[in-house]
Amino acid sequence: MSNRRPFLYEQHVELGAKMVPFGGWEMPLQYATGTLAEHLACRRDAVVFDVSHLGTVRCTGVGAFDALQSTLTNDLTKIGPGRAQYTHLLDSRGFVVDDIIVWWVGPEEFDVMPNASNTSGVLSALPGVDVTAERVVLAVQGPKAREKAGLVDERFAQVRRNDVTVLQYRGAELRVAGTGYTGEAGIEIAAPNAVAAELLGEIVAAGVTPAGLGARDTLRLEAALPLYGHELSSTSTTLEAGLGWVLGWNKETFRGRGPVEAERQRGPRRHLHGVVSDTRQPLREGAEVLVAGRSHGLLSSGNYSPVLERGIGLGLLSGELEPETPVTMLVRDREVTGRLVSLPFVRKAT
Repeated sequence: MSNRRPFLYEQHVELGAKMVPFGGWEMPLQYATGTLAEHLACRRDAVVFDVSHLGTVRCTGVGAFDALQSTLTNDLTKIGPGRAQYTHLLDSRGFVVDDIIVWWVGPEEFDVMPNASNTSGVLSALPGVDVTAERVVLAVQGPKAREKAGLVDERFAQVRRNDVTVLQYRGAELRVAGTGYTGEAGIEIAAPNAVAAELLGEIVAAGVTPAGLGARDTLRLEAALPLYGHELSSTSTTLEAGLGWVLGWNKETFRGRGPVEAERQRGPRRHLHGVVSDTRQPLREGAEVLVAGRSHGLLSSGNYSPVLERGIGLGLLSGELEPETPVTMLVRDREVTGRLVSLPFVRKAT
C-alpha cells in the first residue's frame, strides 16, 4: 500500500523538500537549508511545518461534549468554546492509545486532532467524521511566529496560547489554534485545500522558513514533548510519562480510569527521565541506560541537540533516579557516558 501524499506535495517539492514516508504519508523531512538550520530558525525566528498528516475527527451535535468528556482523560469543563486542550485516549487496561489535541471550536463542535496513524482508533472511540482529506494544517512556530504570520493576516498575531478561533481568508474558513509541538510560541492553521497553497506561499513570503519532520523531532525532543510510539504507547501509561495533569480525576469517568487509579495508588513502575551525553554523538532510541553497571531501561527517543550541542534522549526508566546521576549508554554497540537532567532540555525563547 503506497503512502498518501499531502495536498501540498508539489509545493513542498518546489521549495526543495526531501520527501520521506512517515505514518502512512509522504512528508517533508527537510528542505535545502537542512535540519540543523531549520531547527535553529525555529528557536530564533519562525518556521512553518506542514502537519496535514495529523488527523482531524470532527465531532458535532448535542452529544459531542458528553462523548468526549466520558471517553478522553482530560476534563473539558476546565476550558470552553474557543480553547484547545491536550488529552489522552486510553484503552481498557489504562495504556495510551493516542495523545490528542481537542479544538473546541463552537458550543457543539469539536475538532479532535489524533496522530497520523491513530485516526481510525479515535474514530472507533468517538462519534465523529474524518475530515482530514479536506484540509491542510500549517504550523507556524518560533519566537517571531505570530509577528510574521501577522504580516499575512494581522488576526494571526492575536491568537494566544491555546486559543481557538475561526477566521475568513480569501472567502474560506480558517480554524486557527495557539498550539504547537516545538516548545516555542506559535499557531496552527487548518485551511481548506482550496486556499492552502496560497496561504503557504504568503507565509513563506513573509520570511517564515519552511521546516520538515527532522527539525520537528529535534525541537520536540529538546522541549521533552512526548511522541506517540515512543514515550507514549500501548505498553506505557500517562503517569509513567509524567503527564498526570491530563487525567481528569474530578469528573465522573473516562476510558481506562480504573487501571489508572490503581496505578496512581501503587505508583508507576517507570518514570520519564532526560539524558544528556558527554559528547556530540547523537543518542538513539533503544539504547540501554545503565547506572553503576545496572540497567534501568532503554531510551524511548534520542537525537542530537542543536542548542546544547550534545546528544540527548528520553527514557522510561525504573528505580529512584535523580538529576545529575551519571549514566552509561550502549549506543549502537558503543559505550557513551552522560548524566540524567531535569526536563525540558531547552526552554522556549523569551
